Amino acid sequence: MKIFILNLLLSILSTSFLFGQDRVTGASFATRSEVLAQKGMVATSHPLATQIGLDILKNGGNAIDAAIAANAALGLMEPTGSGIGGDLFAIVWDAKTKKLYGLNASGRSPKELTLEYFENKGMEKIPSYGPLPVSVPGTVDGWFELHQKFGSMRMEDILAPAISYAETGFPLTELIAWYMQKSIPYFMKLGYPNIEDTYIKQNMNHLVGEGEIYKNLYLATTYKKIAKEGRDAFYKGEIAKTIANFIQGQGGFLSERDLAAHHSEWVTPVSINYRGYDVWELPPNGQGIAALQMLQILEGYDFSKINFGSAAHLHLFTEAKKLAFEDRAKYYADMDFTNVPIKKLLSDSYAEERRKLISNRASTYEAGEISAGETVYLTVADKYGNMISLIQSNYRGMGSGMVPPKLGFMLQDRGELFSLKRGQANTYQPDKRPFHTIIPAFITKDAEPFVSFGVMGGDFQPQGHTQIVMNLIDFGMNLQEAGDAPRWDHIGTSTPTGITQKGTGEIRLESGISYKTVRGLMDKKHKVSFGRGIYGGYQAILWDKENKVYHGASESRKDGQAAGY
Repeated sequence: MKIFILNLLLSILSTSFLFGQDRVTGASFATRSEVLAQKGMVATSHPLATQIGLDILKNGGNAIDAAIAANAALGLMEPTGSGIGGDLFAIVWDAKTKKLYGLNASGRSPKELTLEYFENKGMEKIPSYGPLPVSVPGTVDGWFELHQKFGSMRMEDILAPAISYAETGFPLTELIAWYMQKSIPYFMKLGYPNIEDTYIKQNMNHLVGEGEIYKNLYLATTYKKIAKEGRDAFYKGEIAKTIANFIQGQGGFLSERDLAAHHSEWVTPVSINYRGYDVWELPPNGQGIAALQMLQILEGYDFSKINFGSAAHLHLFTEAKKLAFEDRAKYYADMDFTNVPIKKLLSDSYAEERRKLISNRASTYEAGEISAGETVYLTVADKYGNMISLIQSNYRGMGSGMVPPKLGFMLQDRGELFSLKRGQANTYQPDKRPFHTIIPAFITKDAEPFVSFGVMGGDFQPQGHTQIVMNLIDFGMNLQEAGDAPRWDHIGTSTPTGITQKGTGEIRLESGISYKTVRGLMDKKHKVSFGRGIYGGYQAILWDKENKVYHGASESRKDGQAAGY
């Protein structure tokens, strides 16, 4: 038996060496070097979308033009995590004014749907799929807001590459094919209309796999209409009528009036200073300030004496996350409906007060996790010095399962994230934006741009942002290493939205975290496990002011690419 076990171990070790790789520079976990360029940089989760953005830059467009073009392409090429049925958030560094601008392009709940409707149905939470979680899709309006304020090219030219790919087709990547093979049959099993017509019949009655050509002629037609007629074609024209009639026919409440009344909001990004760097997020209804709260707490510890990936590192990180997520559950919501005490939550005095609650053992906390799903994040920088950090999503991967006829996209299910418990900040109300998970981020140094970045992945996003910032600033990693470094994700007890339950939660680790750390966390009474596909996806661009060079990064967990010229 001992000989068998020894042979098995030797086999595993030899296999790992056989298929491993040894880089002569950089961290051992890095998948590649940073991408370096002087005139422009694009980083998205799909190589073809990255190339579209790069072409826009080379043809005279700016970072905002390129970001819109790339996002439109991702709505076609990654329908499993994005599309014009969803919402959008962005942070823009404008080189002319030398300021950051924030855009909240998230949609609101139907005006005619009330809390009493759910109560009368005896529901504890809004369903994950179907017509009831559908809120107004904000992405298209977000594109036009960005374009009106910062864009330089015609929208017809910006959307042309995505339209061309939708008509002629493109090969599906490994990851997106895998997600589509899971998602499409699931929605068909639920019996939702137009799934087969939109995603299979347009492709010769075939569920497309990796390397096969995928088309979406319906989406091409929709994009053409938007490009020619502007945002009103989506929110006030035939598209709006089709969306509203379909949702109401399915028993939902989204109306033409809801779509016509939609508007994005320009907001002021908020920040904290972390060891000399200003880290920026958008204010709620998103969860970005959770990352800032975590960093405020963690700044009180000297990580020059704590190794990356050690039990001490993960313990302090996790305890800070618990404290931030308790506040997230209590306060974060649409600020048109509730007063979120941002100044207090981000203050040094509050961080010090919260830090005192951290001991050397895993604490219990009362904040169940409330979100999941795929997302797309992209960032672009141009030769003029403009940079944009943009994130866009349908939620729960493809969204609600609601596909309006012959439009080529699925509507989001963000409304699921409302609480149905009365008296909470995020309690459902008509015409209210739900708590939102998708968050773009930005770092400045001495009032100059430093890093534009984001990390996809539901509840993981604030944790991912915090890990990236610490990797760069505390542990001295370069931009690529910061994204490739092994990650961990703390989750609480899963409960219906708005209902919390005490517990220590669980730390889920990527395989790169050592067993020494696992043992150390167990000694501190943490529950430890592993997870698959839960650690997000990262893109980033860093501006080297001294050498005037852009650094780009995109990690191996996704199909993405960073490219410059």
